Amino acid sequence: MTDDKQPTKASEDALASRFPTAYTILFALIIVVAALTWIIPAGKYDRVMNEEVGREVAVPGTYQTVAPNPQGFVDVMLAPTAGFYNPDSYVANAIDVALFVLFLGGFLGVMNATGAIDTGIRSAMRHLAGHEIWMIPILMSLFALGGTTYGMAEETLAFYAILIPVIMAAGFDAVTGVAIILIGAGIGVLGSTINPFATVIAANAANIPFTDGIILRFILLLGGLLICIAYVMLYARRVKADPSRSVVAKQWSAHKKLFLKSHDDDAHSARLNTTQMIVLVIFALTFAAMIWGVSSQGWWMARMGALFFGSAIVIGIIARLGEKKLTGSFVDGARDLLGVALVVGLARGIVVIMEQGMIADSILHSAENSLGGLPELAFINLMFWIEVGMSFFVPSSSGLAVLSMPILAPLADFAHVGRDLVVTAYQSANGLVNLINPTFAVVVGGLAIARVSYDRWLVFIWPLLLILTVFISLVISIGALV
Repeated sequence: MTDDKQPTKASEDALASRFPTAYTILFALIIVVAALTWIIPAGKYDRVMNEEVGREVAVPGTYQTVAPNPQGFVDVMLAPTAGFYNPDSYVANAIDVALFVLFLGGFLGVMNATGAIDTGIRSAMRHLAGHEIWMIPILMSLFALGGTTYGMAEETLAFYAILIPVIMAAGFDAVTGVAIILIGAGIGVLGSTINPFATVIAANAANIPFTDGIILRFILLLGGLLICIAYVMLYARRVKADPSRSVVAKQWSAHKKLFLKSHDDDAHSARLNTTQMIVLVIFALTFAAMIWGVSSQGWWMARMGALFFGSAIVIGIIARLGEKKLTGSFVDGARDLLGVALVVGLARGIVVIMEQGMIADSILHSAENSLGGLPELAFINLMFWIEVGMSFFVPSSSGLAVLSMPILAPLADFAHVGRDLVVTAYQSANGLVNLINPTFAVVVGGLAIARVSYDRWLVFIWPLLLILTVFISLVISIGALV
């Protein structure tokens, strides 16, 4: 994009001011959910420990109304703090994710101080010249593999600050980078095959083997991935041919300044020195170790944070940054992602309000009553839409599985539908919603790192959501009839 097409700083500020920030949206949702606790009757199911799931699950037929606990002003103000740490929640707390984000920011700050990333990007673009578009299907397939096998979600936050500069250097925009990561991993979760945090927990809660229905989930995974790759590639080609067609065209100069700080016209002659090559090897090994640890060793945020912290120290020593520059770069990098960490707590605060107001089980009971006595097609499609609605309030795949499957899966027996199809409808709905869910830390966190506003993301993705919705409905409807 030439300078005469680039917006002024005033026009960029005006664009940003038209739509509320993620902080405002999330706090408004906390208020809305708090208001619902004054309207929706409070209730709860009895719960028993399920050893296979490793959590307490609801017992069908035990719903009862309880004394209301409407959430007031004080509860709303406490919700963001409780979102970081609430020991009584059935959804994972946000404090570990928020701290991981800060350690990740520190790690990236140290990496940037070495200059290895910028130089490496320029070198990669020189070798990929003319073939940059093929990064999209390759990377989306890799993220989808992580999503379908181990539920890759929060750990994708580590990739935004790394991938977006590469994508922008290739001539695409920041939204393309977000789409590769968020949609790639998201379609993998939507079509989960052996994902222990979605398929396995849900199947156990439904009292069926997790392999039941796996063929239909492979169809959802492969078909959905092809749809998403085609959609993102078409958008990326259009943006590269005409940057003014980007959904964030008016923010191009701001994104370029942020993500391509040191890229100028003569920068392509730069070469990696020996130290920078060693640093990039350690950088790659760090991410490889993270994926290995999460997928096979049961690692979660604390160990991943420790990994990035340790790698930052090693990189700082190898690059000879010195104690002051190493610590200063780490703190500056963490500061850059502080807003992302706060967004994570706000998003979880919504779930806290719903739990404390005791309306989650009441919503589930209403869904249970709505599904009774329906024929196969109506049953499975209504099941899908009920899970869509519940996913907005419970974005966690494992949390939603534990909450809904013990109650809703047995209803499939009366509709002559396999319980495995209910599991498929649940994970498809949850995966679809979590591509845009403002209560999901991965969505708001990823957009915050990429400096893409929520409304711009909706403008980009809404046609894809419609296509995927039709595709999912068609697949589960065929599944109900065969």
